[in-house]
Amino acid sequence: MKKRANKVLEEEETLCCCEYVNRHGDRSHVAACCCDCEDLDDTCDKFLKREPQKPESLSQVAADVTDRLRVPWLWGGARKVDLSIIPPLVLLPVLLHIAALHFLLGMVVLTALPGLVLWYYYFTHRKKGRTLFFLSLALFSLAYMYYLFITEVLPHGDVGLVQLAVVTVGVVLTLVALFHTKREPGIVQPNQDDVHSTVTYYSPLADRDPALNGGRQDVTVANRAGSSEQAGTKLKESSRRNWCPVCRVVRPPRAGHCRICGVCVLRLDHHCVWINSCVGQANHRSFLLTLFLFLLTSLYGISLVLQCVCPKQHVFIALLYCPGVYNQFSTALCFTCAWYSSIVTIGLLHLLVVQVINVSYNVTEREARFALRDKTARRAYWGLVVDTGVYSRGFCGNWAEFMTMGEKLGAPPPAPTDLVALQGVGIQEKSENE
Repeated sequence: MKKRANKVLEEEETLCCCEYVNRHGDRSHVAACCCDCEDLDDTCDKFLKREPQKPESLSQVAADVTDRLRVPWLWGGARKVDLSIIPPLVLLPVLLHIAALHFLLGMVVLTALPGLVLWYYYFTHRKKGRTLFFLSLALFSLAYMYYLFITEVLPHGDVGLVQLAVVTVGVVLTLVALFHTKREPGIVQPNQDDVHSTVTYYSPLADRDPALNGGRQDVTVANRAGSSEQAGTKLKESSRRNWCPVCRVVRPPRAGHCRICGVCVLRLDHHCVWINSCVGQANHRSFLLTLFLFLLTSLYGISLVLQCVCPKQHVFIALLYCPGVYNQFSTALCFTCAWYSSIVTIGLLHLLVVQVINVSYNVTEREARFALRDKTARRAYWGLVVDTGVYSRGFCGNWAEFMTMGEKLGAPPPAPTDLVALQGVGIQEKSENE
């Protein structure tokens, strides 16, 4: 195995821009993407002969297609392209152009598009899998709206250079804030110096439900000296620890494990599909800044577009009633994009409002969800306000803690000094991951 791994590493160092090492460990070329397709040939042959397919046939074909779909890269050979980033690049322009043909088509498309996105979200969320679809849709929507603003709205002459500069600066600042948000959410790092070198894992008892005891897993401590009293003391102490059997770290208070990212995150709020990352202690402030900058830029851009295509109407009235806007395809496309941006803005505005309320009560989205499930929280205003009353220090104190929580990232994680034998390396805590 080591020789094979060293061979692969040597090959990767000498790969040209169009070469890569496939999933079988063999060297290949992007020009040979249609060669040696045994899995695809076998699947097509059985389909033509109307023979039953093997359960793993389609998955193998999908794995081959995903592995061979690559783009040339200057360093390290050809890079793999995630298929989930392609649909937004194709569907969004096509659907927006179709919606601009007639106002009835626009109503159908602008109603069906959010429904399709929500369906795909729940489909991927149920499988707990990572996807670049939503990040691709977000980035491409921002870029495509800016492109149409330059090519369709600016030539009308109703937008000045100062207004163009404001929109451009807003787009750039939003992208910078998004890049900073995606850097790291604040992953819990294990303290290797304090972890015992020998760990024995036991499977859960057959008559014990691991979801009981508040979602915590009991641990069994192996006592080297054979003293039952010391074992009982260690058991009580270890049971209070928030041990993650997947990451093998002791989680600090308010930290949580994300099954999608596969890591434990400090002060985990939620996994955001729009940035394809978790929102935690390290990037929560930049996440709110990204939402705020995007909303300001979007609202300002929508107002400029509506003033251009419906100059005789007020901005709020123009979004609902703009006579003659479908007489020209250019104005109809701008009007459709304004409606699409408005739908996205309303959704992100709701997210920002919920985030601001949660920060004001010093509660994370994850804590609010668990508290509502366990019926230990107070709800108000149709569920927008969820107060657990655990970490709240008052409005000013909560915001002060939120704005300074990035300074606490350098603190070392708690040391699992007494965890020698732990339960369930393969156990996933149901209450933490549902």
